[in-house]
Amino acid sequence: MPVMQSKIIHLSVEKPWSHVFDFASDPQNMPHWAAGLAGGLKPDGEDWIADGGPLGEVRVNFAPLNDFGVIDHVVTLPDGMKVYNALRVTPNGSGAEVSFTLLRLPDMTDEDFERDAEMVRVDLETLKSLLETD
Repeated sequence: MPVMQSKIIHLSVEKPWSHVFDFASDPQNMPHWAAGLAGGLKPDGEDWIADGGPLGEVRVNFAPLNDFGVIDHVVTLPDGMKVYNALRVTPNGSGAEVSFTLLRLPDMTDEDFERDAEMVRVDLETLKSLLETD
């Protein structure tokens, strides 16, 4: 498979990075800020199951909890396709930088890629708003 086009979407959050990581890395909090998981996540062994909306049920496998701010996860779609999602929380002064690396999947149109990028931006803005107002 050739290297896919990517886009890094990021923003700063005015909360300590450990607070941001603790909240963002908890799968039970994700429906509050990640629209694609708004239906909630149910634990299933080492994975989590989510209603992927129009895609149907998806399986999500998260990187183990760590001290480095890594919240990477692999989403397995109903057709078996695995989508790698790199999500990181990095210390940035007294706050944090949250970044998501979006990969352009095969056969994705320019419009689809931009729409996905905008959805990630909105999710990160929602996360920021939740954390900065608590």
